[in-house]
Amino acid sequence: MHLDTSKISSFFETEYPLNKHGLRELLDLFSIKKIKKNTQILTEHKEERQLRFLNNGVIREYYSSSNRETNINFYTKPQFITDLSSFIHDTKTKKNQETLTDIELLVIDKIPFRQLLQKYECGKSFIDLSFQKLLKQKELFEYNRITKSSEELYNELLIYKPNWLQTIPQYHIASYLNITPETLSRIRRRIS
Repeated sequence: MHLDTSKISSFFETEYPLNKHGLRELLDLFSIKKIKKNTQILTEHKEERQLRFLNNGVIREYYSSSNRETNINFYTKPQFITDLSSFIHDTKTKKNQETLTDIELLVIDKIPFRQLLQKYECGKSFIDLSFQKLLKQKELFEYNRITKSSEELYNELLIYKPNWLQTIPQYHIASYLNITPETLSRIRRRIS
């Protein structure tokens, strides 16, 4: 199976300018993985052992308690989907990820990735920048959840994440907004 690295190459060129030799070596370490819809790809209480890049498809990320699941993110475009905190610090994740469509991933195991980081200094900047971005996203997400109404949050999805509203089932969007599907229906009727 041919390994298409065009999306991940473009991602690195835009998001994280890396040493060209290091990038080529990194891309050569990835393998391709095709996964069917409704498959669990990350489970809480397990250690993240692979760096995963979403090439195609849709994934939901969520927390689970004894009586409910709460969506915290959706991945719909080419990007890394690894729980970096678990991956880098060798800790167990609190997150779950499930495929909402058939997906295609590029994956690299932790040990060869770490060996590459030691070889190229730019790898450290990739990790540092990734953590800074994650922290910024997390803070914004928490701030929005606390300070904005469900309707305001839905309006932001309309503006900033319209592809979510077109590709993700409404009951998952409702969970992300921390409301019932019925409340989401009422908000949608009011706005349209």
